[in-house]
Amino acid sequence: MAVTPSANRNILVTSALPYANGNIHLGHLVEYIQTDIWVRFQRMRGHRCYYMCADDTHGTPIMISANKQGIRPEELITHMHAQHLRDFTAFRISFDDYYSTNSEENRELAEFIYLQAKEKDAIYEKEIQQYFCEKDNLFLPDRMIKGKCPSCHATEQYGDSCEACSAIYEPTRLGEPYCAICGTKPKLRSSVHHYFKLSAFTEELKKWTSAGHIRPEVQNKLQEWFTQGIKDWDISRDAPYFGFRIPGTKDKYFYVWLDAPIGYIATTKHWCRTHGHDFDQIWHGNTFEIHHFIGKDILYFHTLFWPAMLLVSGFSTPTRVNVHGFLTINGEKMSKSRGTFINASDYLAHLDPEFLRYYYAAKLGPGLDDLDLNLDDFTVRINSDVLGKVINIGSRLGKIVNEKLSHELSQPDAAGSLMIEEIRSALPVIAEYYETLEYNKAMREIMLLADKVNKYINDAAPWERVLTDTARATAVCTAGLQGLVILAGMLKPVLPRIVEGVENFLEIPPLTWENLAQETPLKHIKPYEHLASRIPPGKAHQLIAGTSV
Repeated sequence: MAVTPSANRNILVTSALPYANGNIHLGHLVEYIQTDIWVRFQRMRGHRCYYMCADDTHGTPIMISANKQGIRPEELITHMHAQHLRDFTAFRISFDDYYSTNSEENRELAEFIYLQAKEKDAIYEKEIQQYFCEKDNLFLPDRMIKGKCPSCHATEQYGDSCEACSAIYEPTRLGEPYCAICGTKPKLRSSVHHYFKLSAFTEELKKWTSAGHIRPEVQNKLQEWFTQGIKDWDISRDAPYFGFRIPGTKDKYFYVWLDAPIGYIATTKHWCRTHGHDFDQIWHGNTFEIHHFIGKDILYFHTLFWPAMLLVSGFSTPTRVNVHGFLTINGEKMSKSRGTFINASDYLAHLDPEFLRYYYAAKLGPGLDDLDLNLDDFTVRINSDVLGKVINIGSRLGKIVNEKLSHELSQPDAAGSLMIEEIRSALPVIAEYYETLEYNKAMREIMLLADKVNKYINDAAPWERVLTDTARATAVCTAGLQGLVILAGMLKPVLPRIVEGVENFLEIPPLTWENLAQETPLKHIKPYEHLASRIPPGKAHQLIAGTSV
């Protein structure tokens, strides 16, 4: 997707909804940081870009957790909503609205989409066999039953899809099934379920998935499913169940995966009502681009089920579904037993959240590759790049200007002007990398530019010149700080708090992509204030050790 700097774009962005049955962890944050960087970049470009998200609140696991705690499900999800929003805020995730799927807007929309599908003969009922746990007195939903994958035979896989090979299947095909709650072997019982005729949308979905809405490797994966034949979708669950009751039934509830993505629309509707915006302008017609960010584990739902639901009910389909890989830590899958299952709150007790934003950006591309958080590399890269190459420019030049030059700046010298123009000329390339989610390339290019600024400063040695030629020293410091302005602007989507500190220090208005292309006058600066601290050796490993600061 090419960058269109002159276009006035209207964009709605979503991240997958975190489940309200657990804390936000570093694996989750890959997606929210990736999304937030893109959103902040679009806002810097001057586009109208809204970021919607919500807690995914329904399903049997929520009900079971609440029962164990002796509280109502509503109390549990209210508590988790506050915790999730606290963690997201700490990591500078800039939602326009962070809502809940357990809302009246979501109920209205889920019922509307279901009734639209029923009216168009896309819903039917079928008697099925499903697993029932006699110990827990409960029909087991897909995620509450585990066993061997029928395709690759990987163990401990859920009842709907395999995390090892991405196969999609019915729970009754699992080998050696057991209840994920109590571990006992369940029994098969009959029940009438409601199905969505997903297979009837095969040709429309083929057309949609081949129209540039997903990356080629994602399209190739979907082609495997098309070849196998798209199966109809069971959208109902039996009582007891925490969720929305299906209209016209007494004991059937919408499967959580039906109403969860509808939360994107419901959150938008809530935000529009609150802020006086036109909801139809966003979710009907072609006025807004709609961009979803998801993990590769929920690819099937967002590229087949979700577009079909939107098509049958007359809502706009996504412009783009961006898919990322999983997080590993020190090359291993996140694991509680190894101490590598790290919650956001645990990280925040030890390290600056912007450091994780930068590290993820430095590793993230647009594809499905997994991202590894290597704690030694993390320490080296943050200390070298963020502290050593960028913040250090402000620190050492600020000290000279404040202590030796009375806080005053002037104009860059000739060599400094050439350096500034070279840095500025890279703006279109950096913009293209942000737009296409090639953050790793953007960070690499920005650090090469930072090297050029630092080389200019080192060659000019203003700490020596200030002793004999204050005018030349002032010109060099001015040029170096002008370079910092452009670098900071390029990094603003990734390091919003640190860049805000740079803006305050240099007494300049908030940086936008447009004003980066022009000279930002620097006349007077404030005393330099500390923006971030180096990571001491071994500090990052405390995340695994679990020690506290």
